[in-house]
Amino acid sequence: MVRLDVVALCCLAASVSAARSLSPFGVTLPPRGGAGAVSDFAGLCEAVKSSIVERTGQSIESLRRSIIDEGETVEDFGAKADVICGQALEEFAQNAPSPGDNALAASTYDRKLEELEAALDAPLQVLYLRQLALLREKALQTYRANTRVTEASDYEAMLQADSQFTREAEGATREGSGWDYAGERSYLQSVMNDVAQTRKKLIDVQMKAAEKQTTALQFLQQQQQIIQQLQMQLYGQSSPWNIGVAYRIPDTNFNLQGSYQQGKTNLQLSCVPDEYAPMLGPNGFTNGVGPGNLGLSLNLSL
Repeated sequence: MVRLDVVALCCLAASVSAARSLSPFGVTLPPRGGAGAVSDFAGLCEAVKSSIVERTGQSIESLRRSIIDEGETVEDFGAKADVICGQALEEFAQNAPSPGDNALAASTYDRKLEELEAALDAPLQVLYLRQLALLREKALQTYRANTRVTEASDYEAMLQADSQFTREAEGATREGSGWDYAGERSYLQSVMNDVAQTRKKLIDVQMKAAEKQTTALQFLQQQQQIIQQLQMQLYGQSSPWNIGVAYRIPDTNFNLQGSYQQGKTNLQLSCVPDEYAPMLGPNGFTNGVGPGNLGLSLNLSL
């Protein structure tokens, strides 16, 4: 009878010990205390962390294809990154063994939790920086379009582009993280300033060229006025009449031209074949002086 009681007590102690070594998820845990127990606990946490990182990588890969491969921005990227990290941390809390009252196990648990967040945050931050570069180029295109199409000043166009970048960068930033877009914003402002200075230099060159052209035209006008004044002093007041007369001698290739311009008469005799003689016949339209072989022009300057 005593021997049966001893066997029963041993079985009860073994069952209690076995119950204490099982986690809520059926994972056998080593007895608490000692470096070996903490090492085993860390291994269990590492296994849970690795499985979560592997499953979460599918969601991150989908974002990577959109941003890296397709070169398109992801709307509300920061909120989506928050959801990915939040779900992973919640899954770890549900599946990882509880450290209980063991201080070393609790420290290991917290470290693995931080490692999990860092493992997810690193690739997401790489995509975040790439998205900022896309947003920067988009804002720069908006700035150039506003300065080229509209009549907005460079300063107003800069404000619009900077506001657009800041708004979209805020939406891409994960809350509570160390992500920052100040560097990309500063670079955008620097590029816009360079573009504005180049555009200003180009406008200055065009204005100087126009001023030089205007100065040259004014100089030519002054010279022309001086020449006209000298002509008036030498020949007196010139006549406002300008007359030109052209006459082709019938049945010949001789063309007689006369002109009267600024008080001067000019006569010119030239030999010009009549290209239309075969079509008009030997005498043309008329056999003498008429509209067919007489040209007259009159110019009156007032």
